[in-house]
Order: sequence, then C-alpha cells, then structure tokens
Amino acid sequence: MPSRPQSGSSASDAAAIGREQTRQRVIEAAIDLLTRGGRDAVTTRAVADAAGLQPPAIYRLFGDKDGLLDAVAEHGFAAFLATKHIEPDPRDLIADLRSGWDVAVEFGLTNPALYTLMYSEPTRATSAAFKAGMEILMGRIRRLAAGGWLRVDEELAAQIIHATARGAVLTWLSLPKHRRNPALLTTLRESMVTAVTNQQPAVRDTGPAGAARALRAALPEQTPLSSAEQHLLREWLDRLAADG
Repeated sequence: MPSRPQSGSSASDAAAIGREQTRQRVIEAAIDLLTRGGRDAVTTRAVADAAGLQPPAIYRLFGDKDGLLDAVAEHGFAAFLATKHIEPDPRDLIADLRSGWDVAVEFGLTNPALYTLMYSEPTRATSAAFKAGMEILMGRIRRLAAGGWLRVDEELAAQIIHATARGAVLTWLSLPKHRRNPALLTTLRESMVTAVTNQQPAVRDTGPAGAARALRAALPEQTPLSSAEQHLLREWLDRLAADG
C-alpha cells in the first residue's frame, strides 16, 4: 500500500530535524578542518566539500562564514560545559576551585585550535553555553564567599580565574614544545588561588571585610527587607568588603 502523506506538522518537524542534522554535519566538518589546518583552512568551499554540500547551503544555514565560525565556537563552549563536574556541596572549596581551573586548562590544551577560536572574539561571551559555564564558576565563587574564603570581590575573582586559565592555555600553546614547562601551569594556578582566596576563612578574623563578603554571598533572594533596604544593605556590605 502506498504510504500516507505526512501531515503538515509532521513534514515540518521532519524538515527541521533534517536541517539540524545537516547543520551539525557542517559544524563537525568545520571543526575537523580547523583542527587539522587552523582557521585559514575553514573556507566556505572546503567546509561544503567536507560536508558533502554545495557552498550556497552554508550561507542558507549560517548566513556567512562568520556565522559558521560563531556556530563552531558555540559548539566548543557546549563541549567544554559538558566536561565540567558540578559538585553541589564540595568538602574542600579550595580543592574544588583548583579542580575547576584544571578542567578549563585541560580542555584548552586538548583542543587548541577550537579553544583559540572560542576566545578570539569578545562578543562570544554572549554564547548561551559560555554563560552557563560562567554560572558554574560563579557558584564556586559564591560558596567561597559564603564560607569566608574569598579575598576579593566576586566579580573580580571571576575575572582573575578566567584570565589566568585563558592566559595559561594561550601562553602554553604559543611556546615551542621544548619550552613547555608544566611548572608554568602549576604556578599560574597557585597564583590564582593566592590572589582570590584567604589562607583561613576571613569570617574568623576580627576585621569586617570578610564577614561582609560572607554575609553578602549568603543573603537569600527573598528577605523580610524592602527593596530599598536590600539595596542599602548591599551598598554597605560592598563598601565594607572593599576595605579588606
């Protein structure tokens, strides 16, 4: 018997699935070219040939080459996100910070061309996967702050952690293999830990800065305070924390 024609919604769903599969095939072809030949190897024609398509298909799917590279970078951020282990209540917050930093650096060293593309454009910080990864990092930082371990403001801590990991990877990749000393990575990691954390929880100290950071991090979303009172309290805590 002849098959029944697909309904409009079924046909539309099948077309969307087919389009996504083709899109993924193009991204994987681009990543393969990027890995083997660097960014210059990722031309529209080369990617189309590798994916078994005509070049106009690339433009229909991604708009232009920059759109394709953005999609490749987003794929990289998603792959990086998948490597992150989320421990909701780590026993050792400093060890958890070190572990997260090591995971980030290891991903970059394992995927040098992809990592370089991911961080070559500041605008890629708007990536959904990048934002999700930063939320994991901010979760680590908030736990440090709540425990009195954080030495600097949360936003500055995130910038230091992110900058040292990215700098470690890009510096390592820029060096000839015979000059790559593992001590570079260890030293940068420990410098990061020293810069953002206290040797002992600051809430045990007599000064108000550590206690202010801990209280600021521990404040719940819902409190008996009015919006104006919450704003004023956070302003006070920010000023006290900055004095440390």
